[in-house]
Amino acid sequence: MTIFEFKLPDLGEGVVTSEIVELNVKVGQMVAEDDVLIGMMTDKATVELPSPVDGKIISIAGDVGDIINVGTVLFTFETDAEQAAIAPETSQQEPPKSQTTSQPNPDVLASPSLRRRAMDLDVDLLSITGTGPSGRLKHEDLDNLIAATATKNSEITEIPLRGVRRKIAEAMEFSKRNIPHYTYVEEVDLTELEKLRAQLNADRTPDQPKLTLLPFLIKAMVKAVAKFPQCNSHYNQETNIISQFAAAHIGMATNTPTGLMVPVIKHAEAMDIWQYAEKILDLAEKARTGKASRDELSGSTISITSLGKIGGLVSTPIINAPETCIIGINKLIDRPMAIDCKIIIRKMMNISGSFDHRIVDGYDGATMIQYIKDLLETPITLFIDNP
Repeated sequence: MTIFEFKLPDLGEGVVTSEIVELNVKVGQMVAEDDVLIGMMTDKATVELPSPVDGKIISIAGDVGDIINVGTVLFTFETDAEQAAIAPETSQQEPPKSQTTSQPNPDVLASPSLRRRAMDLDVDLLSITGTGPSGRLKHEDLDNLIAATATKNSEITEIPLRGVRRKIAEAMEFSKRNIPHYTYVEEVDLTELEKLRAQLNADRTPDQPKLTLLPFLIKAMVKAVAKFPQCNSHYNQETNIISQFAAAHIGMATNTPTGLMVPVIKHAEAMDIWQYAEKILDLAEKARTGKASRDELSGSTISITSLGKIGGLVSTPIINAPETCIIGINKLIDRPMAIDCKIIIRKMMNISGSFDHRIVDGYDGATMIQYIKDLLETPITLFIDNP
């Protein structure tokens, strides 16, 4: 038998640490080559690592929630395989923690049946005030104590911040701490766009997906960033360099069972609204089922977030660093508007734009949102090339 060490490999460019989010084996377990041992997370994408050999696991570097450095010995195997490595130092197991069970106090006057009830309910007899002769405890005394404390729930649940939730926390904290946000909100009349959307959906072919508002909003963003390249950029505050992108890679904030994910529509400038609709469905499904690749969850140059289905007239979205802009979509409602001295019901929606004030001046951010407003209110302009 030989000892084989399996080190955490490089899981992607620039990745130096990874978090254990799933551990499928334990020390002493026999595994076969290619059995999935562990799930490691980096940049919100989980990578499953298979066993490189047949053998018995004799050590594991950590547990779920632990951060492991690339190159660290992740597993040590006892194996018949030819590859051998230096055996790790034998670690001493901690002695099992002793468990204590509360025992009824023999100095308290109480019947055996009441003592048993108190022990089963984990109630200290000294906490009960007896109303019987000489302070003897009665069953109704125990019942009264239970009734008095039943509505007082002082339990505290401590939940370790792990996996996607920890990545979200780190990203949000970095963004709010380092980026001086400002948010500009404008109301947009989508009445004509909704008519166009309804007509396109009525005329679509069986193989075409149903159009929501999102493809049109993405189309407007793509046209806008061509005029406002500072909003389609990354800012590296360490090197003090702004990287402006010719391509529009649109990040879509997506709610999933494990938390916020941002799948990316790559090269949106080269797509039409039907392709947007297909890509939105595909990426959203992959994100929600945990099947999105690391490439599909990275590389965005500007992002969009939509809470409109839930409600809310205004939102102030947080920028997805190192980007410089994020667009927030709010609730679409019927609202009475004054047009040509007449009150007319129009379909109105507020659009929020959050900008990095270091890179995007207030005037430029406001002008960009106004440009998006003009495009959406006159939807034919969405399909006319920029001059």
